[in-house]
Amino acid sequence: MRNEPTILSDAFASFDALWSPRIVTRVNDYDVRLAKVEGEHLWHVHDDTDEFFLVLDGELHISLREAAGERTVRLPRGAVFTVPRGIEHKPYAPARADLLLFEPTGTPTVGDRHDEIPDHVDATTGHALDL
Repeated sequence: MRNEPTILSDAFASFDALWSPRIVTRVNDYDVRLAKVEGEHLWHVHDDTDEFFLVLDGELHISLREAAGERTVRLPRGAVFTVPRGIEHKPYAPARADLLLFEPTGTPTVGDRHDEIPDHVDATTGHALDL
């Protein structure tokens, strides 16, 4: 990890891949990840961890399948939302959005249970930021 401040605009400018987070830093046993997203991700579940979203630019929608039924939350720029562990969810960005995610190191971007992985999804646990 870098031992210097990271300018987020420089970090986002360093990659183009969608739905392929970059690890900008670590806090204890957690990754702070940056992601560019657009279009649909996939339905998935994180069995053992919550998933934190902060929308830095654009807008993100997250569909949730909860005990009470299915609903979608809309996160405009500046909004935060945490998907609780065990809740099936599907993020969608109607246009390009920039996100900051906070997850335990090693958490797969497609969760522990998911549908077939589309070609546009990089199913890794994040990539090191290359500045």
